[in-house]
Amino acid sequence: MKEKLTAAPAAPGRLALALRAATPSIVLVLLILAIWEACVRALEVSAFVVPAPSSILAVLLERQGELMHASLVTGAEILYGFLYSCIVGIVVALLVDRFAWFGRASYPLIVLFQNVPKIALAPLLILWFGYDLLPKVALIVIMAFFPVTLNMLVGLRSADANLVSLLQSIGATPNQVLARVKLPASLPALMAGMKVAITLSVIGAIVGEFVGASAGLGYMIQFASSQMDTALVFAALVQVSVLGVVFYYIIELLELRFLGWAAH
Repeated sequence: MKEKLTAAPAAPGRLALALRAATPSIVLVLLILAIWEACVRALEVSAFVVPAPSSILAVLLERQGELMHASLVTGAEILYGFLYSCIVGIVVALLVDRFAWFGRASYPLIVLFQNVPKIALAPLLILWFGYDLLPKVALIVIMAFFPVTLNMLVGLRSADANLVSLLQSIGATPNQVLARVKLPASLPALMAGMKVAITLSVIGAIVGEFVGASAGLGYMIQFASSQMDTALVFAALVQVSVLGVVFYYIIELLELRFLGWAAH
């Protein structure tokens, strides 16, 4: 019992380790911001061209209410789009792996479709579905499902061939092999695909808002650009970056919580 208690590190210990690991990144960011601030002041660069970090911070604090409301709108688009991307990506991967004919027929088309510039599809989606949530979610799904499909397929096909052969030799059906061997083996690769998908979901949401929206961080960036408010543009970009990082590390935490065994 004593061994079990001492084996698991305490929460404060894990927090200290996380802070220690993040220290180099924090120091680098602070150094870049300090150099940026010094260059803007020394060279007397106009705030219209490149605002100083202190000016961007002031806008972040002054207009945090507007930025937070826009973040909630964009965050909802990212979340819905990401979840539907995962569902579509997983279903397609399972179908390609389970039915060889489906894989031969659809996989080349999926790869071909990925080469279509997604920004060119955004106006069509706005035309078909209007200016609400649906076109942004559809664009995110188009952009983000492919890494989920590709990584899950890699995981499904990396399952232990000896174990698959053993189950087949004792009469296991393809569905039983999938559920007992292939699906568990695919989970680490699936999580890797989900990490890529969440970053693409952020990009998809912003692109969708650029093309047609009345709210959200992408809309705010476009509006601030039209008003030549460069500090607000940077403030919204900071907010987008923070939103993307939060979503990414939520996936990381879920992976550590449920797939910690895969790291060993």
